Amino acid sequence: MIRVLIVDDHPVVRDGLRGVFANEPGFEVVGEAGDGREALARVAAGGVDVVLTDLRMPGMGGVEAIAALHAAHPAVRVLVLTTYDSDRDVLPAIEAGATGYLLKDSPRDELVAGVRAAHQGRPVLAPSVASRLMGLVGAPPEHADDVSPRELEVLRAVASGATNRQIAQSLFISEATVKTHLLHLYDKLGARDRASAVAIAYQRGMLS
Repeated sequence: MIRVLIVDDHPVVRDGLRGVFANEPGFEVVGEAGDGREALARVAAGGVDVVLTDLRMPGMGGVEAIAALHAAHPAVRVLVLTTYDSDRDVLPAIEAGATGYLLKDSPRDELVAGVRAAHQGRPVLAPSVASRLMGLVGAPPEHADDVSPRELEVLRAVASGATNRQIAQSLFISEATVKTHLLHLYDKLGARDRASAVAIAYQRGMLS
């Protein structure tokens, strides 16, 4: 059972999202919060697997809450669900520790699949968000030469949403080796997790 906390300052939105997951097997909405501070308090009480949060809220906003959640409760996944896909919204959220970023006009099935993927630790990016990351003009890929061909294969597989097990099977290596490659990638890219590694790789032109 995936236990979901819905965070949005609009009660109508929270009600709608609760309705989406009420009819989905394997999910339980365990609470709601109107801002980041309420979300932190609810997660601290325990029993939350995935936080589904908006970004722009009064009081403590989404990015600040994501950073605090990631620091205090690293096992809890955070999936952004918002109306905004601008550069100033996307990158700070990913860098703060969000596992994924979806838009509120995402189809119902995509939202449900996104929460399930986030729960498994797989990065989730709405198509427009992925395109925006690819289109960012940033610094030259400083560490691109340091990333080995095998590490790049692993990174591409992560970007596609594959799990460690799936990557291991497709590349004919062990899951332990996949984890080692990921740790090396995090170090070389200055990333803290899978989602930020993918975001940084897109920004630096390492993925297409």
